[in-house]
Amino acid sequence: MRRLFVLLTGLALVTMGWAPAVAAGSGAAFPTIIPLPDGFQPEGVAVGRGHEVFAGGLLTGAVWRGDLRTGSGGILVPGGRGRSAVGMIVDDRSGTLFVAGGPTGASYAYDSRTGADVAVLPMRPGGFVNDVVVTRDAAYFTDSFAPFLYRVPLGPGGAVASGPAQPVPLGGDWVQGPPGSFNANGIEASPDGRWLIVVNSGNGRLYRVDPATGVAAAIDLGGAGVPAGDGLRVVGSTLYVVQNFLNQIAVVQLDPGLASGTVVRTITDPAFRIPTTIAAFGSSLYAVNARFDVAPPTGPAPGVAFEIVQVSRHRS
Repeated sequence: MRRLFVLLTGLALVTMGWAPAVAAGSGAAFPTIIPLPDGFQPEGVAVGRGHEVFAGGLLTGAVWRGDLRTGSGGILVPGGRGRSAVGMIVDDRSGTLFVAGGPTGASYAYDSRTGADVAVLPMRPGGFVNDVVVTRDAAYFTDSFAPFLYRVPLGPGGAVASGPAQPVPLGGDWVQGPPGSFNANGIEASPDGRWLIVVNSGNGRLYRVDPATGVAAAIDLGGAGVPAGDGLRVVGSTLYVVQNFLNQIAVVQLDPGLASGTVVRTITDPAFRIPTTIAAFGSSLYAVNARFDVAPPTGPAPGVAFEIVQVSRHRS
């Protein structure tokens, strides 16, 4: 999520409420618009086991759980307790839902079946923990205000280690902006877990990061960039980058070593209303609309409608 509370000049946004729409195709159709509770103020989205989908409330820390097949759902984790929910991901091995805690100085691990706390993960006070990815042996979180990642070790079956997260300083090609600016944002892992991929919202660049050392190498996009880069998702050799205030998703074809890539196209949709993060399911992407134009994360937004939008990974 990028802390940008002003409207971009000329940005056309639809402000009417959305009724659930239905995707065309064979077999049971999935809704293309999944409504969230009014005033929910989501930022993160994740797909879990089966057809489960989760969304997190930025202002309250609430977690909503729904069904991709029906679009219906309800609150799994109540809001409050001084928590926030930003980027999120489910570890399929354990069913643990990891949630980046934004400005709270911690992040959270929940049981995705019951919503119960698995662990509270202390992190640096004064930072902004923005997104999370899970590998075989750790969960990694970004901090948008500091040049390092947080590493939470995972044991057999994805068991979460107790104690504070371990900072991993970012080095190499990493460029940190001035204090108070948003930098490290979305994070992903290569399919083999050897590398992490991090987008820097401040300079619109992608970085390949060694998870053991934090050494970052800028991914050469041939002069292109991903401005307003937010959530990431990797499917095979393709990286999808949400560009929040641009209302689009950049599609990047990566080379096998992640040293370079090519922005081959962008995905747009009339239903995008400042999407922040995405999840993948089958041939679809699910983007959550944060609607920062009418719901900046500085206070409640009662009555404002929010939704998750399904688009094909293969469209433009």
